[in-house]
Amino acid sequence: MKTKALSLIGIFLCAFSFNIISQNIRTKQIINREWKFILADVANAESIDFNDSEWENIHLPHSFSLPYFMWNSVYQGYGWYRKEVDIPVDWKNKNINLEFEGAFIEKEVYINGKYVGKHVGGYTGFNFDITRYLQTGKNVIAVRVNNLHNPAVAPRTGDHQFSGGIYRDVYLNVTDKLHIDVNGTFVTTPEINEKSATCQIQTEVRNNYAEDKTFIIETEIKNPKGKVVARTQSKETAKKSAVTIILQKLPAIKSPKLWSPESPELYNALTTIYCEGKEIDNYQTTFGIRKFEWTADKGFFLNGNHYFLRGANVHQDQAGWGDAVTNAAIRRDVEMIKDAGFNCIRGSHYPHDPAFTKACDEIGIILLQENAFWGMGGGSGDQTEFKLPPPSCYPVDSKYQDAFDQSVISQLKEMIKTHRNGASIAAWSLCNEPFFTDNSTDKRMKNLLNMCTDSARIWDPTREVAIGGCQRKGIDVLGKGAIAFYNGGGEDFYMPGVPNLVSEYGSTVAERPGRFIPGWSNIAQKVFEGGGDPWSPPVWRSGHIIWCGFDHGTIGGRRLATMGMIDYFRIPKRQYYWYLDAYKNGNHNPVEPEWAKEGIPAKLKLEASKTTLSSTDGTDDTQLIVTVLDASGKHINNSIPVELSIVSGPGEFPTGTKIKFMPHSDNEESDITISDGLAAISFRSYYAGKTVIKAVSPGLESAAIEITTHGSPEWVEGITPKVKERPYKRFVASKEYRAPKSTGEMLLAKNRPSWVSSTKAGTNKTNVNDDNKQTIWQPAKEDQEKWWKLDLEAAYCINQIQIDFPDEDNYSYQIEVSSDGRNWKKIAENNSKVQAYTHKCHECNIAFVRIIFHSEQAGLAEVKIGGTPI
Repeated sequence: MKTKALSLIGIFLCAFSFNIISQNIRTKQIINREWKFILADVANAESIDFNDSEWENIHLPHSFSLPYFMWNSVYQGYGWYRKEVDIPVDWKNKNINLEFEGAFIEKEVYINGKYVGKHVGGYTGFNFDITRYLQTGKNVIAVRVNNLHNPAVAPRTGDHQFSGGIYRDVYLNVTDKLHIDVNGTFVTTPEINEKSATCQIQTEVRNNYAEDKTFIIETEIKNPKGKVVARTQSKETAKKSAVTIILQKLPAIKSPKLWSPESPELYNALTTIYCEGKEIDNYQTTFGIRKFEWTADKGFFLNGNHYFLRGANVHQDQAGWGDAVTNAAIRRDVEMIKDAGFNCIRGSHYPHDPAFTKACDEIGIILLQENAFWGMGGGSGDQTEFKLPPPSCYPVDSKYQDAFDQSVISQLKEMIKTHRNGASIAAWSLCNEPFFTDNSTDKRMKNLLNMCTDSARIWDPTREVAIGGCQRKGIDVLGKGAIAFYNGGGEDFYMPGVPNLVSEYGSTVAERPGRFIPGWSNIAQKVFEGGGDPWSPPVWRSGHIIWCGFDHGTIGGRRLATMGMIDYFRIPKRQYYWYLDAYKNGNHNPVEPEWAKEGIPAKLKLEASKTTLSSTDGTDDTQLIVTVLDASGKHINNSIPVELSIVSGPGEFPTGTKIKFMPHSDNEESDITISDGLAAISFRSYYAGKTVIKAVSPGLESAAIEITTHGSPEWVEGITPKVKERPYKRFVASKEYRAPKSTGEMLLAKNRPSWVSSTKAGTNKTNVNDDNKQTIWQPAKEDQEKWWKLDLEAAYCINQIQIDFPDEDNYSYQIEVSSDGRNWKKIAENNSKVQAYTHKCHECNIAFVRIIFHSEQAGLAEVKIGGTPI
């Protein structure tokens, strides 16, 4: 049957065939355990007889940066992974596929010394057919990985960290030579109402036989209770050594259970292939029946009902483990956002783990998956490292441009194919803030976004696409009606004429515990009707999404890192509890809880998110939480040194068998922090058995907990290999890397977020830092304050500020700087007839700049700022 175009209405379904359906038909075997690793580039490491006995014993998921605690630089270079796998005799005539869910960023795969292939891209899955490279018995998988900056590969930069490693799960897929491909199904429901839903499934059948094969393909749909509600069967022919795409339409499903965050009902499609009178393959696809609609005038609709998205941006990394987190840890992240009453997550700013989509499907969170095409202000040109100042988002040198386009398009396709069955995914976001690019590349940047829009609609015609971070350079109107994701307050746009939402607001910088406040920021300004009340937003706005859910590692430094409602160790800040009372409890005037107060420390309490781990394969873990108590057992906020250690049994922390928490300060240990009388870390085990963990602090009564891990192999004292101790130390890069010199370019202000006291019609605050002196901002005539404020979004040492005015006139003004946006320092003032002026200065740890006018004449044509990141 030929491929048919799918309807634009769409409901999709997500394939997560993690379980072995039948040992003799299809096996999906996770191979996370027992790898060898070295952080270096080693000659001949792919050879089957290479001696790796001196390499480190590790398990997946794994990161080059282990242990990592939110520091602003990491190792950039090569690492090698090796693993022995035993191929049983009964796999001899099978097809064997090696599947990686993600590794950063360039990977070369070898089997038994022979080169299999390469994949470039850090956040999307890839797989190789390795059948012809294998032999019965011992086989060696070798993977050469690097996290080097490549100017032709996306992302070229971003507000996050770029650690290398195989940081997601790895599998062997064992099937018949005639089988359904990896991520080879796509279920849609073109027509939906409360009475019925039509369903169709597109299946990619791969025939690796040397001759054509005729077969029967059957698909049956099971409702959330496991009852078969629709079935279809057809006879097909697959050409030899090729993939055949089959489209099956199933009978209508009566009275469907519709998926929503309030009721995350999931269906399953079981597709079975019969050939020559026997069953040879089966494949399970999990999906949801629901309808998403984005409108320019009335916002977002779910299942025909108006629905406002209240969301959080979420990065993937966590304390200690960095990007290499377990599926269980991913699920806890989603649960924390849902538990506070949010209904949406934006996967900032790269494709997240398949387990992330699965958790959103099952828990009930609308998900916006995003491609890894994004920029970061303050730099320009091309460079060869992931560091500050960042390069242009789009390559400046023409020799990189075609390859970069292909990198973005390829990763977009891989993201869609991996996650397209996700019930929770309401749109594909193509990018984040690509306007942070050299002006000379604007046309190519926009052309690439248009190519992405067209491609995504071909690969998935059932979902809409979004332009993420589209608030500059007119990219919000690209894509022929694509959704506009505006980072910043709602005052920057008024009924833009396209579906839209505020994809980033807030940016509240806070070390835990922080303040009991929302992060409304500019979305609460009364700049248009309905715009000043976050509880009653304009009907045409589809939602608003806070920046951000969790603290995260970034090359931008600690200020950018600590904007989460929840800290890096996954302990909520006070802002989280504001949203919990507001969103979950529906209280528009949240009541501040009674917080822990200072007392006399007497003992510790040690708790776990769960005390039983289900497996030893690196997919499960538990979060341990230490609380400082007084003699009566009451939580107090004293932050004192605390150490966790494994007394007996298997398992590990990111630092090995012990980890020490210290009050936050400027010493190297302070990145592993205890604050407000609380500390936390996740614990995992790759061996079965009972583990006793103890928490101690000098002079206090200690606490202990027992964690039981199921699975195999069993941990045996004195026989099982010991966990390597990995004491934490901040990565020390070269002097040039640590302290970039000023390039002389004044780019720190360009295209950054800004605020104003008011705006005169026909002018705009964004004109002040758009690198165009012909566009201006002026305050309203009646404005008595007259100021313009800039957010540098990170901390810098600034050395000069250049100001251009709309004309030559008497401008009286002062310049102020701040590290937090609340406490200001005046650094310059001027009162003369000028049209341009450059102020020299030397101010460090600056994140905000404000210009206040004292004269009747007020306005700005352009502001440029020079300096270096700290």
